[in-house]
Amino acid sequence: MKDGLLIRISLFCLFFALGQLSSAQTSASSPSASPSLEQRVADLEAYVNNSARGADAANGQAISNISGPGPAHNAWMMTCAALVLFMTLPGLALFYGGLVRAKNVLSILAQCLGIAGLVTILWWAVGYSLVFSHGSPFIGGLKFAFLRGVDAHPNSDYSYWVSQNVFAMYQLMFAIITPALIIGAAAERMKFAAVLVFVAVWMFAVYFPIAHMVWGIDGWMNGVWNPNAKITAIDFAGGTVVHMSSGWSALVLCILLGHRIGFRKEVMAPHSMVLCMVGTGLLWVGWYGFNAGSALAPDGIAANAFMATTLATAVASFTWAMLEYLLRGKPSVLGFCSGAVGGLVVITPACGYVDPTGAVIIGIAAGIVPFFACTKLKSWLGYDDALDTFGVHAVGGTLGAFLTGVLATASVNPNLALSVAGSLNPATQNGLARIVGHTLWLEQLKAIGVTILFAVVGSAIIGAIVRGLIGLRIAPDIERQGLDINQHGEEGYITP
Repeated sequence: MKDGLLIRISLFCLFFALGQLSSAQTSASSPSASPSLEQRVADLEAYVNNSARGADAANGQAISNISGPGPAHNAWMMTCAALVLFMTLPGLALFYGGLVRAKNVLSILAQCLGIAGLVTILWWAVGYSLVFSHGSPFIGGLKFAFLRGVDAHPNSDYSYWVSQNVFAMYQLMFAIITPALIIGAAAERMKFAAVLVFVAVWMFAVYFPIAHMVWGIDGWMNGVWNPNAKITAIDFAGGTVVHMSSGWSALVLCILLGHRIGFRKEVMAPHSMVLCMVGTGLLWVGWYGFNAGSALAPDGIAANAFMATTLATAVASFTWAMLEYLLRGKPSVLGFCSGAVGGLVVITPACGYVDPTGAVIIGIAAGIVPFFACTKLKSWLGYDDALDTFGVHAVGGTLGAFLTGVLATASVNPNLALSVAGSLNPATQNGLARIVGHTLWLEQLKAIGVTILFAVVGSAIIGAIVRGLIGLRIAPDIERQGLDINQHGEEGYITP
């Protein structure tokens, strides 16, 4: 009996030892089911530093306990998305609405609302996919068509900690405001139906390709994140994608439309500078989501973008108004507002790449160059850009894209350095880091040329087609009466 007990105990010990050996061999050859303490600490550090969690690394040996998005990052990006929408509705709507005559104020509001709905549908269907999925260097594929697979899990091509559905909605707000900017040049004389058709086609021909080339992970001009980019340009928050594309397209559209009835013969002053000022304030506040949010994290780069945006905008607003004071004897509220918007536009591509001094330099330039574009260039060339979309957004966006190449520094954004430990792209393999502070401005000029080509040629073709199919311009008698009552059956102001 004793012998049988000893045999059973011996067998138990043998099987236990074999089990322990097998377990050790398994753990050495495959990832652990749960992370070690060191791995968990590393994941928390990655969360704080906005870098890759250990499970996402090439040599990752453990499943991360933090497998989804970061709550702080999502909260930040949802707030920024709301702020960018705030720029269009009500910011841009009130800014533009105050600048037109009273009989056309509702037409501006209707166009902003219509564009918001239309672009959202396009973005859901294919827009997001064409911009942010892998494809060619010029346009993305259809992987995310109808937002298929765009869920709460991050898309590590763009962020390790932001849910892809939040990222998609944030980028939607950029897509909404860009074509909405164009209507400023065509204000008071374009059919509502023509606005919608033009915008729908323009998104496919101009916005989606440019946005993919500049921001898509395999984009032709994505100098920061695509090591195979042919043009190593940088655009932090949309100088080329948003302001140049809309501003240059606006110039083409206003030329195709022709002058408003009474242009240079009748007074066409803004009907409400109060609305214009309110809209400017809302744009300025919302622009923090536009610029600081483009860091895709509440990190040090976002903090720099926030500061640079504030400095450039305030300086540009003051500079524009002081130029009026010097040249005309009176600083106008419109001057302060125009200067603020000009500063916001010019700092946009640079805000995450320039230091405080660079931001102030940009602010001064933004107060001077667009001022003369709106007051002198417009007069010399004779085009009827009703609300100075070209002078502020095209000229300002082009200026900002160029100055980004001159003033960008890796001291405020380590993604411009040769090696960035833990970043989405650990090294700028396409040579970007070597040209920052030297010849980056040449790459910026290339990106400027491509953007202008797409915007001008694309808009000219689209405008000609729409004019041939349904007509661009309202009838003269409707233009005299106003778009509000004739196009929308309403009036902005009803007097007893």
